[in-house]
Amino acid sequence: MAMKRIAVFTGSRAEYGLLRPVIAGLLARPDFQTFLLVTGMHLSPEFGMTVREIENDGFPIAEKIEILLSSDTSVGTGKSMGLAMISISEAFARMSPDLVVILGDRFEALCAAIAATLARVPIAHIHGGELTQGAIDDAFRHSITHMSYLHFAATERYRRRIIQMGESPERVFNVGALGVEIARKMTLRDRRSLEADLGFDLSRDFLLVTFHPATLDLEPAETQAEALLAALDRFPAYAVVFTKANADAHGRAVNACIEAYVQKNPQRSSVFTSLGQERYLSLASFCKAVVGNSSSAIIETPSLGVPTVNIGNRQNGRERMPLVFDCVATTDDIVCAIRKALACKKEPVRNPYEGGDTSGRIVAIIAETLARPILPKLFYDLESMDDRQ
Repeated sequence: MAMKRIAVFTGSRAEYGLLRPVIAGLLARPDFQTFLLVTGMHLSPEFGMTVREIENDGFPIAEKIEILLSSDTSVGTGKSMGLAMISISEAFARMSPDLVVILGDRFEALCAAIAATLARVPIAHIHGGELTQGAIDDAFRHSITHMSYLHFAATERYRRRIIQMGESPERVFNVGALGVEIARKMTLRDRRSLEADLGFDLSRDFLLVTFHPATLDLEPAETQAEALLAALDRFPAYAVVFTKANADAHGRAVNACIEAYVQKNPQRSSVFTSLGQERYLSLASFCKAVVGNSSSAIIETPSLGVPTVNIGNRQNGRERMPLVFDCVATTDDIVCAIRKALACKKEPVRNPYEGGDTSGRIVAIIAETLARPILPKLFYDLESMDDRQ
């Protein structure tokens, strides 16, 4: 049997960190030829040139595609998507993959899914079926689901939702979340080595903050960011470690607010463009609370027993654990939620995203699927109420 060519698409630091064990598992199979298509924030100096992490890991990169424009608007994002569609379509024509692996719901991932669909390349999609009602990512994620052949959901509820969207149950699998597997298996750094690496004093209690624009909110992202920063001022005894926002519309405006805050408060705050998964999870294990609106604070960090303050609407609809404290994006409400989190005892909780050997199951299912002919997708109709009666 001829080797199967597997393309793995990655456009952001967070999604690559989750994909790393899947890539390693695919590369370990002698019947697969696996290579990466790298684009988006990975190739941007503004967002840390995180392609270097991939190169340091030694994974084979088949294509590097620059698509990001220096814009902070929805028009700029639309233009970047147009460029991505052209370039990724050309890349697939050169690569001729038998399957492409796509994780998540960013606009770059949607472009890759459309290009793969046009090229008749089956898609294996990870993290479908979820809801983030405060972000445009919802529309992107569900669109990718409709174009995908294999579906790897992170919880049973998400698996059922994918089936509800017309996907055959035989191709939809609840495998758990890769981030939880990584958090459980990773050897975390000690506090002293982190201090030396980051150049920031971690001896005092600190908060770990990541805040992205909620792309469907009418309130300006800068207003919400300023409310968060004002809330942090109410906790002067705590240091603050920020990670920057993604390349979403108004992400640069949020980052500008954070950078100005750090300049005013250099003794108790620091900001990093990209921490990488090892440093991020290690910091999370030491911090008193994770604050912001990142999915990692909903899915992964509670497995470390770390309380989370989830701000605003961006993550509305995601399954969450008791360690997650939701609040609206106002200073007083954020302060109240932080106080609840700080009063919460750090202890591991049952995580609905736990799936055991998630990456191994994904690789095995891909191998089993590619060993058989890829059949045309048919819409899966749920039984009507009349049929059930």
